[in-house]
Amino acid sequence: MTNALSRMLSTRDWLLADGATGTTLFNMGLQSGDAPELWNVDHPDRITQLYKGAVDAGSDLFLTNSFGGTAARLKLHDAQTRVFELNKAAAEIGREVADSAGHDVIVAGSVGPTGEIMVPMGALTHALAVEMFHEQAEGLKAGGADVLWAETISAPDEYKAASEAAKLAEMPWCGTMSFDTAGRTMMGLTSAAMSSMVEKLDHAPLAYGANCGVGASDLLRTILGFRASGSERPVIAKGNAGIPKYVDGHIHYDGTPELMARYAVLARDCGATIIGGCCGTTPEHLEKMRAALETVPRGNAPSLEQIAKELGGFSSGVDGTEEGGGGPTRERRGRRRVRN
Repeated sequence: MTNALSRMLSTRDWLLADGATGTTLFNMGLQSGDAPELWNVDHPDRITQLYKGAVDAGSDLFLTNSFGGTAARLKLHDAQTRVFELNKAAAEIGREVADSAGHDVIVAGSVGPTGEIMVPMGALTHALAVEMFHEQAEGLKAGGADVLWAETISAPDEYKAASEAAKLAEMPWCGTMSFDTAGRTMMGLTSAAMSSMVEKLDHAPLAYGANCGVGASDLLRTILGFRASGSERPVIAKGNAGIPKYVDGHIHYDGTPELMARYAVLARDCGATIIGGCCGTTPEHLEKMRAALETVPRGNAPSLEQIAKELGGFSSGVDGTEEGGGGPTRERRGRRRVRN
């Protein structure tokens, strides 16, 4: 398979990824508890609109509407037998949008966590996780995805299973984890530990990084941790558009397009190569991010104090490296116990 993402990475200093899938679909009428993946078949026009919104805003890469496309997640909607169909449809719509863009756009097949707990804490075995991810990967491949994109993973074993599934499908892949527990993933992995794990994989990702989490400031602190590890692999930053707030029965994110534009520039200066948004990030945000990346000169890596000043305080006073895991130093961590 032609590796379109590798070619693009070889000629560009940065790439703009897309924004939020869920936020956009909820704005289109998706109801809480519904399976977005069913819309790939039931409302393909809306999924086309979702993808085009990112491309028209300047994204070089967008993720397919397949985050919950494993059998484990689809079983919650009695759709576990439709894994191949729904993932293939997600990628087919994406392929059509990308091919009509008039310039190179990468279709990344989104692969979210299974929602199950890996053994020994839970019942999900490595073999079963690989099987579920592989089934999803084959559907995305058949639909024309350029690359698989595992995202919002918290367990290292699940990340490894996604890597093995990508290898079985003979697909290049990228993978991000969510660092939302005092600089660690929910399962305790630090940025330094993730960097080490990635380099040991038999089928390593083209790029790795962080998405979602608890705010743009925390995510950039994690990006600095990746770079401090010494890895030269391209890094992904997909932070949320501010902090969620419950207003009039709906969740709103308080990050303005201007704030996300500044986040994009800081992410690049922290060392990220693929930069996008996660929850709350709309095409309006992406337009401002693209403009900033194109016009603001590259600068030195920002300090933690600068990040907090420009994007808001960190959610915790530690970054996951307090036991020598690399990243920002103890001295700097001790000086910036700021809050949102």
